[in-house]
Amino acid sequence: MKTVFKIGDQQRYQVKVGVNDTATFDSGNVHPVYATFALGRDAEWCCRLFVLEMKDADEEGIGSYLKIEHKSPALLESTVNFTAEIMQMNGNEIICSFEAKVGDRLIAIGETGQKILKKEKLENLFSRLSEPNA
Repeated sequence: MKTVFKIGDQQRYQVKVGVNDTATFDSGNVHPVYATFALGRDAEWCCRLFVLEMKDADEEGIGSYLKIEHKSPALLESTVNFTAEIMQMNGNEIICSFEAKVGDRLIAIGETGQKILKKEKLENLFSRLSEPNA
């Protein structure tokens, strides 16, 4: 794992809200706005941009937690701008805060955690979990 970032470093990511990002479940569309689950996916991606530069070829990142406070809706076709900032680096774990905005309007804030582990360790874990009685 490379140490190329420090606390306070930031990454940015931009996404346009599409139909597949709206609050839709098996029962149908709830409303045509950016769903909290889609927002979480994109927030985690913004924070993962750090991991992509930190991990070695034999390593991979895996999420450890996600916290979202959804503050305001983002309408279909809105452009949402994410900013992720490193809050903590604990060994192989990186903790980021994030905010999401449409223009100057705050859509969400939150935190994500990701750990960087050897691919072999992850493969072994997944293999053990797929065994009967795991």
